[in-house]
Amino acid sequence: MKKQQKPLTVSIAHINDTHSYFEPTPLQLTVNHLGQDYHPFVSAGGFARIATRVKALKQQADTDGFLFLHAGDCFQGTLYFSLFKGEANADLLNQLDLDAMALGNHELDLGNEPVGQFVRRINFPLLAGNWNLSQEGKKQYPLANQSNLYHYDPEQQVAQWIEKRINGDSVAIFGLSLDKMADIANPDSDTWFESAQQTAENTLRQIRQAGINKIILLSHLGYDADLELAKAVSGISLIIGGHSHVLQGNFSELGIASQDQYGEKVADTYVVQAGYHALTLGHCEVTFDSEGVISQFAGNNELLVGRRLFVNTEGFEADNDYDAIKQRVQQHPNVVVCRKDPQIKRLLIEKYQTKVRALQQEKLISLPKDLRHIRIPDAQGGSEVAPLVARSFYYAMRQLGYQVDFAMHNAGGVRTSLNQGPLSVADVAGRLLPFVVPIGVYEIQGEHIAAVIEGAINNALGNGVNGTGSGSYPYTYLLTFQYDADAPQGKRVTDIMIAGEPLDLERRYMATSSAYTMKGKEGYDAILQMNGEGIVTEWSMSDCFVKLLSEQPEVATVCLPQSKAQQMR
Repeated sequence: MKKQQKPLTVSIAHINDTHSYFEPTPLQLTVNHLGQDYHPFVSAGGFARIATRVKALKQQADTDGFLFLHAGDCFQGTLYFSLFKGEANADLLNQLDLDAMALGNHELDLGNEPVGQFVRRINFPLLAGNWNLSQEGKKQYPLANQSNLYHYDPEQQVAQWIEKRINGDSVAIFGLSLDKMADIANPDSDTWFESAQQTAENTLRQIRQAGINKIILLSHLGYDADLELAKAVSGISLIIGGHSHVLQGNFSELGIASQDQYGEKVADTYVVQAGYHALTLGHCEVTFDSEGVISQFAGNNELLVGRRLFVNTEGFEADNDYDAIKQRVQQHPNVVVCRKDPQIKRLLIEKYQTKVRALQQEKLISLPKDLRHIRIPDAQGGSEVAPLVARSFYYAMRQLGYQVDFAMHNAGGVRTSLNQGPLSVADVAGRLLPFVVPIGVYEIQGEHIAAVIEGAINNALGNGVNGTGSGSYPYTYLLTFQYDADAPQGKRVTDIMIAGEPLDLERRYMATSSAYTMKGKEGYDAILQMNGEGIVTEWSMSDCFVKLLSEQPEVATVCLPQSKAQQMR
């Protein structure tokens, strides 16, 4: 029976790329007052504030006409994931009372099993409409049979979708994730991702055949890809996106980077995205006309902050300067001051915070100087941190008995520079190396090593290839080389030395890298020429780094960066 088509107004709240940032984040702003810039700190975001704000928005709206959606990437990012994996995310996201969530690429960093455990704990649908599970083998936590996982239907070649009944009408919601998931994550080899655009076209056709024309796509494709999809495919009313951490709206008066207006319109489709790390909440009220096109759209992204503001009062000329700066922050049109939800606060304290706080207090080392991290070497040289991380892989694997010859790590696996002073285990696992990716060892013939290095650098620089970003740049320990960007492709890496000796093309070397790199991701294709499949250990990146600094703290003072002159010409 054809469904009744009529105008419909719906209120929608949305988040994305929360990455286990359950607690508020100290956020430094830039505020101009009487011609002078001040840099106050606020306590921003966190799940407890998101819950409070969403409840308020839901009360303001027609309860039946309210949706709360997450556009993917809840895994990784903080100690809460390092310690508790997907369990903490499931518990906290359940408290938010989501209507649906898209599958993000970081949900698959550790393969399918953590997702299998996650979907068994959550009380909302997980939308992964282009994930083909039809050839899924025997698993401890199979996915294809989970009723709350909406995946790809290979017979119909469409995304499974959900229908929400609102005020007597229907809204369809489906999810899409990155086509090239295998290039940046670790889905099991017996499952794969279909074309997002083709899946969208087929799914839209099926949804309309079912008599529904009010259609929301929950996307983890990235902002630019969302805009392109809206241009290429007609019939999507609203795209709620994630992956690229884009904060729409104008936050310039607070010194926060943002782009475009909230709700970028492409043809008849609105595209929204709400930043990252649970700092902000997006919400909009949309009116669909009888054809499913959004005829009215209003909303914005909101920075959720606490009541207090911390600022250095040096230079204040009047007693009311502090009040004026506080007012400028809290009365900004895109800022909302809100309390923390007591139920979520209680859950964090009673179940998870004790272990997190213990690690935060566990001092590892006191760094005598700042250590700089940069992905691609510049005039000042390369990263001072990434080679030290690579050295920790070498050290830990040697301690496990593997006679490795050198270590290699991609720059994107290191997330921050390190400041002089105390460094805790929490700093390492929560900030520096937050991705819980295991370390492995492998044997590779000397003749393939130049191709591994060149592929990674070509990818990072976009030099003759369609690269995936600067994160692939290789940092090494006991391996040096020269890279000539102007040389013909395939001949750009020369003068390779391993442990001070020239590379032997005929020798089999044992190397260590992350399991991510060992899968040939992001330009590391030649690493797949390894002998067999290698060995993946249970040691994570942060485990190795903590072990090295605990047992050989002096290395933090002598580790030198790979200089630009040494590596690139």
